[in-house]
Amino acid sequence: MQTQHYEITVHAPAEVVWETMLDDATYRLWAGAFYPGSYFEGSWLQGSEILFLGDNEDGTASGMVGVIAEHRPHEFVSIEYRGQIVNGIEDTTSDDARAIAGTHENYTFTEADGVTTVSVDIDVDDQYAEMFAEMWPRALLALRDLSEAEAHTRGQHPVDQEG
Repeated sequence: MQTQHYEITVHAPAEVVWETMLDDATYRLWAGAFYPGSYFEGSWLQGSEILFLGDNEDGTASGMVGVIAEHRPHEFVSIEYRGQIVNGIEDTTSDDARAIAGTHENYTFTEADGVTTVSVDIDVDDQYAEMFAEMWPRALLALRDLSEAEAHTRGQHPVDQEG
């Protein structure tokens, strides 16, 4: 097990980056770097269970089971993993599930003069380290682009102004 660190600078206020990262619609866009169609079910509020999922070809979901260990709006959120979802079934007792139980994924948002640094610290099993080393930078670039677009349009999109 190792802890990986990733960081990106975003030209947008922390509130905008936070909302872009954790909002259902935009989460699906940047998290697609990990698995196309990625989504979450649950809440980002402290103490809440949250599932990170992707649909399999047979229509069942697979992913991770977590709980929000800490939640400080626009500053910090910590996910503690409890297990996994395999073909639609929650698993917290297999060897694979126990191997990730207690691991964390932490997001820190630090703003200075309207520019936000997003830092990600994630506990990763050695066998997945290389995969995440490729995926996280792509995901953070997508998050940056989405956040900067949100900041630029101030949440107003042409489609919102029609009809």
